[in-house]
Amino acid sequence: MEKKIDFHQPEYYENRELSWLKFDGRVLNEAKDKNIPLLERLKFVSITSSNLDEFFMVRVASLKDMVHANYKKKDIAGMTAAQQLEAINEKTRELVESQYNTYNRSLVPLMAANHIHIIERFEDLNEHQQAFVDRYFEENVYPVLTPMAVDASRPFPLIRNKTLNIAALLSGKGGKASKNTVEFATVQVPSVLSRLVQIPSEESEGESAQTFILLEQVIEKNIDKLFLNYEVLCAHPYRIMRNADLTIDEDEAADLLKEIQKQLKMRQWGEVIRLEVEALVDKKLLRFLKDELKVAEEDIFRINGPIDLTFLMKMYGLSGCDHLRYAPYTPKKVPGIEPGENIFEAIRRGDILLHHPYQTFDPVVDFIRQAAADPDVLAIKQTLYRVSGNSPIIAALAKAAENGKQVSVLVELKARFDEENNIVWAKKLEQAGCHVIYGLVGLKTHSKIALVVRREEEGIRRYVHLGTGNYNDSTAKLYTDCGIFTCMESIGEDATAVFNMLSGYSEPLSWNRLVVAPIWLRGKFMQLIGRETEHARAGKPARIMAKMNSLCDEGIIAALYEASAAGVQIDLVVRGICCLKVGIPHVSENIRVRSIVGNFLEHSRIFFFLNDGAEEVYMGSADWMPRNLDRRVEILFPVLNEELKEKVKHILAVELSDNMKAHVLKSDGKYEKIDKRGKVLVDSQAQFCREAAEAAPKAEHIYTERVFIPAEPLAQEP
Repeated sequence: MEKKIDFHQPEYYENRELSWLKFDGRVLNEAKDKNIPLLERLKFVSITSSNLDEFFMVRVASLKDMVHANYKKKDIAGMTAAQQLEAINEKTRELVESQYNTYNRSLVPLMAANHIHIIERFEDLNEHQQAFVDRYFEENVYPVLTPMAVDASRPFPLIRNKTLNIAALLSGKGGKASKNTVEFATVQVPSVLSRLVQIPSEESEGESAQTFILLEQVIEKNIDKLFLNYEVLCAHPYRIMRNADLTIDEDEAADLLKEIQKQLKMRQWGEVIRLEVEALVDKKLLRFLKDELKVAEEDIFRINGPIDLTFLMKMYGLSGCDHLRYAPYTPKKVPGIEPGENIFEAIRRGDILLHHPYQTFDPVVDFIRQAAADPDVLAIKQTLYRVSGNSPIIAALAKAAENGKQVSVLVELKARFDEENNIVWAKKLEQAGCHVIYGLVGLKTHSKIALVVRREEEGIRRYVHLGTGNYNDSTAKLYTDCGIFTCMESIGEDATAVFNMLSGYSEPLSWNRLVVAPIWLRGKFMQLIGRETEHARAGKPARIMAKMNSLCDEGIIAALYEASAAGVQIDLVVRGICCLKVGIPHVSENIRVRSIVGNFLEHSRIFFFLNDGAEEVYMGSADWMPRNLDRRVEILFPVLNEELKEKVKHILAVELSDNMKAHVLKSDGKYEKIDKRGKVLVDSQAQFCREAAEAAPKAEHIYTERVFIPAEPLAQEP
C-alpha cells in the first residue's frame, strides 16, 4: 500500500517574510541588469528601498509585536516570530549590502560616465560650488530648519517615522555653555525642500553635465550656523523606522473614521524598529541615539552611502536624458470601444476585456462619467480601495449624486498607507450626497466592482465592471491589470447582491456567477483544484495555470501539492511572495513557478483550469493568501465569452513564455533568470505593448501551443 504523504509538513513550505525578501532581491536584480537604461536602473534601486521601508513598518513590526506578546506559535514553515526576525535581519543586511554595492560600484560610475554627478564629499566641491552651496543654505534652507537641543530642560524630541535627520554632538565655546559638557542636538532635513540640490557643474564637463548635492550634506556643511555658541564636534545623518501597523478594535470603535484618524497620528509614536546611520558615525553619537530611541543593536543598520535611496526616483525625470530611459508608453484604445461613443451601447454588443496598462483605463472612467450624466441611469454603486490624488472617478460619482442619482460608494478606510487619502475622499463624497459605506467590521473590502443601473425600453438593465486592480487612473498606467465590462443578467443580479451585502445584512442564499470571499471563495478554489486532481487520478489530462501577486496560503499550497502528486501539470506566475517549494520528490515535481519583474508592476490575478477540456477561466481581486480568502471581501469572476477566454489564455501563455524578465524558482529555493541561448527572446510586457498597438492579440504565439498541451508539461528551464 502506498504511503500517504502529509502535504502540510513545515519543510515543504518557505517562510513568507524570507520569500518577500527574495522578491525585493529580484527587483534589485533589475538595477544590476546592464541591458536596462541607467535611469531605469536607478528607479529599481529606489523601489527596492521603498519596498523595504514598508516591509519593516508592517511585517517586521508585526513580528516584533508577537515577540513582545510572547507569542510562540510557529508559521507554516515551522519558524517562531523570534526565529523569523533573526533570519530576516541576516537576509536584509545581505540585501542592503548588495543594494549599496550596486549603487556605489556600478551606478555612480555609470552616472559619471554620462555626466551626472552626485557629490558625496565636501572636499570634492570647487570654490565656486562651495560658495553656491553656502548661499543656497542661507537663502533657502536656513529659514526652514528647526534645530532641537537636548539638555536637562529640553527632553529628546519626537523623531518622525521615515524622516531624514542630522544628529550632532556639541561642545560649549565658553560663557554659559561649558567647554567640558558635550550636548546633543538634532535637526530634521525638511521634506518640503528637494533633497536633490542642483549645483553648478565643472566647466570642463560642458553644458550637458548635471551636478547635484544632497540636502542633508548642505545642512551638514553649514550646521555650525545653527549652533553659534557651540563647537560642532561631529554631525551625521540618521533615519528611523517605526511600527506603522494600525491596531484598531473595530467592535469598540463607535466611529471608524475618527478611530483611524487617531491611529494615523499614533504611527509617529510607534516603536522604533530600525535605525539607519552612516557607516562612519561617531560611536558616542550612536550610543546616545541608541539609548534615547531604545533601539537594539541588531536593529541598527550602518549604511555605506546616502541613507534612503528613494531619492533616486527623483532623478528619473532628469531633463536632457531621454537616451537614459525607456520611451514613455501611451496606453492604446480598447478594441470594441470607440473613444467618445456611448459606452452602454458598446457593452450591449458583447462583453469587453480590458488589459491595462497596455490598453487605456479611460473606458472605466468614461463608464462612471457617462453614467453620471445619463438621464436614464438610476443608480451607481462602486467599491473604492485606492484612488488617485485627483481622481476623475470621485468627481464623476459626486456629480452623479448632485444630478439626483442614487450613488452608493464603499470606501475602504483600512487600505494600508492610503487611509488618510481615503478619509478625504469619503468626506467629499458624503458632502456631495453619496451614500458612503465604510466597509464591514473585521474585513477589508478589496473587491473591484462597479454597477450601473439603467432604465431602458426593455426594462431595467444592469451594467457591471469587474477588475483585478484598483479604480486608480494613475496606477492603471503602471500596474498590469485586467477587467471586464458586461451586462449579463446573471452577473448583474450578483453585483446587486454584493452591494446589498456590503450596505446591509442581506446575504444571498446562492450566487449565479460571482464567487465572493470570505465565505465562498476558499471553498471554490479548493473545489477547482480538487477537480483537476480527480481528473489526473482518472488518467485524464489535468492542468492548472494561475497568475497572482502572492501565494502563501497553507491550504491552497497543500491542495496544489496533492494535485501535483496526482499528476496535474501546474504553472504559476507569482510576482512576490511564494511559500510553495518546487521539485520536492513525489510532492511538487509537476509544479513550476516563475516571477516576472519588469517595467510595469505585475498585478492581475488570472486562474485557468482545464476541466477535462471544458476549460474554465477566472479573474479576480484575490491572491492565494489567508487574508484574501478569509478576512477580506473579494470577488472572483468567470470569463464566459469564448473569444475573451482565448485572449486571457493568451495572456497566460505569453507570460509563461517570458525568458527576458522572468525569474524561475529552483528546487533549492533560489530564483534564476532563464538561459536564453538559442531561444526566441520573449519579453511579455514588451509583447503586450506591441499587441495593444496592433489593436488585438495575434492568433498564434510561438509558445502558445506548447503551453496548452495538457499531456506535455512545460519543461523546466535549465
